[in-house]
Amino acid sequence: MSDATTPPDRLSNDPASPFFNEAILERGIGIRFKGVEKTNVEEYCVSEGWVRLAVGKAMDRKGRPLTMKVTGTVEPYFRDTAA
Repeated sequence: MSDATTPPDRLSNDPASPFFNEAILERGIGIRFKGVEKTNVEEYCVSEGWVRLAVGKAMDRKGRPLTMKVTGTVEPYFRDTAA
């Protein structure tokens, strides 16, 4: 992360992912996808323009939520200001 006020280009909720960052997730990230606030985002990428959304409450065999990749405009933001 280059700037404390700009969220990263790509971020994931999955600890096994190379794009997982616990410090940023604890700070709080909000996602606007196609202008609508989304709360079920598992992973996003701004430069490629996609999000992975959890599909219902279904889980895969490893206990992770089933996801669907959807393309569109992604706008991440911090829910609070930098300390």
